[in-house]
Amino acid sequence: MSYHYGQSRFWEMFPGLLVWGTFSLALALSFLQPLWVIVFIIVFDLLWLFRVLYFNVFVVISWSRYRRARKTDWQKMLASVPGSERIRHLVLLPTYKESYEIIRSTLRSLRDNTMPNNRFFVVLGGEEADKEAFEKMAHRAQQEFGSVFAYFGTTLHPKGLPDEIPGKGSNLHWMGHELERRLRERFPEVKDEEMVVSAFDIDTVAHPQYFSYLTYLYCTVEDPTRSSYQPIAMFSNNIWSANAPVRIGAFGTTFWLFGELTRSERLWTFSSHSMPWKMLKDVGFWQKDIVSEDSRIFMQAYLHYHGDYRVTPMFLPVSMDAVTGANYLDSMKALYVQMRRWAWGVEHLPFIIDGFKHDSQIPWRKKAQYVFNHIEGMFTWATAPIIMFVLGWLPLWVAKGQTNALIQAAPFTLEQLMQFAMIGILISAVMSLTLLPSRPQEVRRHTWITMGLQWILLPVTFILFGSFPAIDAQTRLMIGNYLGFKVTKKTR
Repeated sequence: MSYHYGQSRFWEMFPGLLVWGTFSLALALSFLQPLWVIVFIIVFDLLWLFRVLYFNVFVVISWSRYRRARKTDWQKMLASVPGSERIRHLVLLPTYKESYEIIRSTLRSLRDNTMPNNRFFVVLGGEEADKEAFEKMAHRAQQEFGSVFAYFGTTLHPKGLPDEIPGKGSNLHWMGHELERRLRERFPEVKDEEMVVSAFDIDTVAHPQYFSYLTYLYCTVEDPTRSSYQPIAMFSNNIWSANAPVRIGAFGTTFWLFGELTRSERLWTFSSHSMPWKMLKDVGFWQKDIVSEDSRIFMQAYLHYHGDYRVTPMFLPVSMDAVTGANYLDSMKALYVQMRRWAWGVEHLPFIIDGFKHDSQIPWRKKAQYVFNHIEGMFTWATAPIIMFVLGWLPLWVAKGQTNALIQAAPFTLEQLMQFAMIGILISAVMSLTLLPSRPQEVRRHTWITMGLQWILLPVTFILFGSFPAIDAQTRLMIGNYLGFKVTKKTR
C-alpha cells in the first residue's frame, strides 16, 4: 500500500489541532477559570513526575544491558550457532556532499569489525545532483577499500525523478531496486533469507562487535525475517567539540531510545538500523516520497505482514555525528532543523490509520495501541515542556492575591514536584558521562565538569529544541506545508 500527502487531510490536521487547541484552551481558562487550570497543572506535573521515574527505570535497564552486551564476545558466541557462516551483510551508505574523511571513518569501522570482511557487500549511494564530487569520493574509496569486502560498489540516484522527495528515502529506494538486480546477477548463490541489510547514515561508526551481535540475533530469534534490528543510536563521534545544547539533544535522543528498547510494544526503527533483505523486497523497498523513511519502513513491513512484524532491540551502539555549524548560532539552527525533521515523524499518523482501515487481520487492540502511542507521543513532545515550564505559572500569576488555600499552596507544590523531577535529570547527567567516548587530547580535562553541569540547561533546551520543533512540524502538516528532506551538515 502507499499513502501520499494530502490523501487524508483530517488526520494530517489532527495532531496540530490537538496541540493548538490545548494551548488555546489553557490560555483562555488561565484568565477565565485559573483555579481549574491550577488543578490541571498540579495533576499533570504529578503524572509527569511518575512518568519520568517510570521512564528512568527502563533507561537504567537498557543501560545495564548495554554494559553487558559490550562485555560479551559475540563472535565467540557465533561459533556454536549453526548456519551463521551463511549470513551476508549488505551495508547501504547513502551520501550527499559529505567529506571523504566522514566516508572513510565509516568504511574503516566496517573493515575493522569482528565479522569476516568477505561476508560484506558495501555500497555507497550518491546523488546525481552531486555527481562530480561523489565520483571523486567513490574513486578514492574504491582504491582504498575496493578489495577489502566481498563486494564494494556505488549507485547514483538520478535527480528529478517523478513522485519523489529528494533525500535519503528516495536514494535508498533507488539503491534497493538497483542492487536487487546486481546481486541476483553476481551472487545468485546467496538466498534472500541469508542477507541482512544495514541502512546507515554516512557518518555511522558501528561498534566493533555490531555485526557479530546482529548475526547472532538473526540466527537465534524466532522467525528472523519478520523483524528489524534496532541498535542504540549515539551521536558522539564529535560530542566533545559540540555545544552544550547540542550535547543535551544528542544524549536526550539516546536516552529516549534506551527507554523504548525495553518496551517492544512501543519500539519502531530509528536512524541507522538493520533489517532483512527479504522484507525489503517484499514491501518494495523504502518509500521515495517521504522524509522519515527510517521509521516508515517498519510500518510498511508491519502492514504488509498484517501485524506479524516486530523490532528486536540491540544493546550495542552505532555512533553518529552531533550536528555542527560554522559558529554557535549555526549549530543551534542545525539542531533545530534536525529535531524538526525527527518530529516530522508525525507524518506517519495518516499512513497508519489508512493502513489499519484496510487491514482486517490486525487485531483492533494492536491498532488502537499504535495509534494512541503515536498521537500521545507527538502531543507530549510538543506540549509537555511548555505546559510545565511556561503555561503552568500563568494561572498562578492571574490568581495572585486570591485567598483560596489551593491557590496559595500551588507554587510550593509545583516547586516540590519540579525538585523531585530533578532526580531524572541527575540520572541522565551521571549516565551521560558513562557513555562518552575517550576524551581527545586537545580537549581540556575540566570539560568533564561542563559535561555534567550542562544538564541545568535541560528546561530551556526542552522547550527550544523539543517543543518548538515538534509544534513547527505538526503545524506544517496541519496547514499542508509539507516538509522536505534537509541533510544534516556533518563536519569533523
